[in-house]
Amino acid sequence: MRHNKKGRKLGTDWSHTKAMKRSLVSALFLNDRIKTVEARAKEIRPDVDKVITWAKRGDLHSRRLAIAYLNDKELVREIFEKVAQGMFQDRPGGYTRIMKLGPRKGDNAPMVIMELVTEPCVPKAERQAAAAKKAAPKKAAPKKVAKKEEKSEELAEDLGFENDGTIEQVEAVDAAEKSEAVEEAREEAEKAEAEAAKKAETVDAEKIEEEQADVK
Repeated sequence: MRHNKKGRKLGTDWSHTKAMKRSLVSALFLNDRIKTVEARAKEIRPDVDKVITWAKRGDLHSRRLAIAYLNDKELVREIFEKVAQGMFQDRPGGYTRIMKLGPRKGDNAPMVIMELVTEPCVPKAERQAAAAKKAAPKKAAPKKVAKKEEKSEELAEDLGFENDGTIEQVEAVDAAEKSEAVEEAREEAEKAEAEAAKKAETVDAEKIEEEQADVK
């Protein structure tokens, strides 16, 4: 019975397990990433978070706790300086990342790469807002493209071309589209001129009526 023996079975006694975990944590802080067995990586994750939490506090007591755990004053000084300069400040937790590599060739043990997460933490609301902004124009764009393709196909049929994508067909369709655009602009200009003439006539008629009223 394993009474009061919490944690994973790593195939070693208690003192060996303690030394091994300390060595893996120190190697992770020195190199920012290590390659190890999945069970060992998951076992040292709470210890890594604990050291970073001490570094975030930054007081003397936390520094002494980190030195007592890692047994390396220079490494502790380096960790505390990095955190004081802004590392992990915007991240409330989850300071490590585990990426699976597959089974080891000799004993089929699952191998992983464990590394520190140094990227800035973006809040969930900001990520969702950015994703919504990117998704909005993407949804609207295919509709315009589909309408343009339908219009070009109709023009090709009117001009007597088959929808085979030849150079002559494309040039003819482009010319027809340009001519249609010119005609539409011309019609709009004529409409604007007619409306302006009507307004001028109404203004002149009102002036004549006012003059006649003044004469009477």
